[in-house]
Amino acid sequence: MALLNSNCPDLKLVARGKVRDLYEVDEKSLLFVATDRISAFDVIMKNVIPGKGKILTEISLFWFDLLKDVLPNHLITAKFDEMPEKVQKYRDQLEGRSILVKKMRVVPIEAIVRGYITGSGWSEYKKKGTICDIPLPKGLVESEKLPEVLFTPSTKAEIGDHDENIHPSKMVEILGDKELAEKIEKSAVELYTKASEYAASKGIIIADTKFEFGLDENNNLVVVDEVLTPDSSRFWPASKYEAGRTQDSFDKQFLRNYLESIHFDKKSSIELPQNVINDTLEKYKEAFLLLTGRNVSL
Repeated sequence: MALLNSNCPDLKLVARGKVRDLYEVDEKSLLFVATDRISAFDVIMKNVIPGKGKILTEISLFWFDLLKDVLPNHLITAKFDEMPEKVQKYRDQLEGRSILVKKMRVVPIEAIVRGYITGSGWSEYKKKGTICDIPLPKGLVESEKLPEVLFTPSTKAEIGDHDENIHPSKMVEILGDKELAEKIEKSAVELYTKASEYAASKGIIIADTKFEFGLDENNNLVVVDEVLTPDSSRFWPASKYEAGRTQDSFDKQFLRNYLESIHFDKKSSIELPQNVINDTLEKYKEAFLLLTGRNVSL
């Protein structure tokens, strides 16, 4: 069944994000529930993409496993039968779209890594020749591969607000810890590099992505939240890649392009037409199949 909002009264609801509902299970663990909500330009749409949350969960689990040698993650289990009984009673809502994770102190930074110039980075470059105030060579064209991978963090906004891109040096001010800031940058670039090399072998270009990090009880850096999904990344089919234009994509860019075409005000929640829902879901399914070699079971 499609899921707009989970409803688990015996669990303590901590937060509803743009896509995920977060519950406290006990003093050491949380339940992340990937709903079928979809957002674009930081606005949650009125209707859902049925099954999208299950695809996001499966993709994150795939990457958690592939990247665990780069940095540990917060996963306890995604096997529903291993979860506490008070979670299992909501099986009809939660199975296939939930992960049980360790509680972490979340770092208040979105760790964005860019391998190609697109999106807000391209917009800034056209105006100022920079991305997050980092100077770049002249003459780059839209969707071009960057001379080197760029780490361009942003602040974490409340729902309804927009994340703000910042220069990496400002991250040190926000965190008050230069060593932690350097570790985040190094880890984010390493995670992106390994993932993008793997994806390239499967015919997918990861143009950019966003990681979130937490600290465990021993102050070790840990990957949290979702990882390298079509919601947090731009996936392009390598076979159709051509610098100098907007790319075909396996991600939310399809939805963003539709919203731009109807002059969406980037503030009001709207109802999406059925063809946009269907086509967006197909993009997510195709990305999962290419990356993993498996069809997702919805």
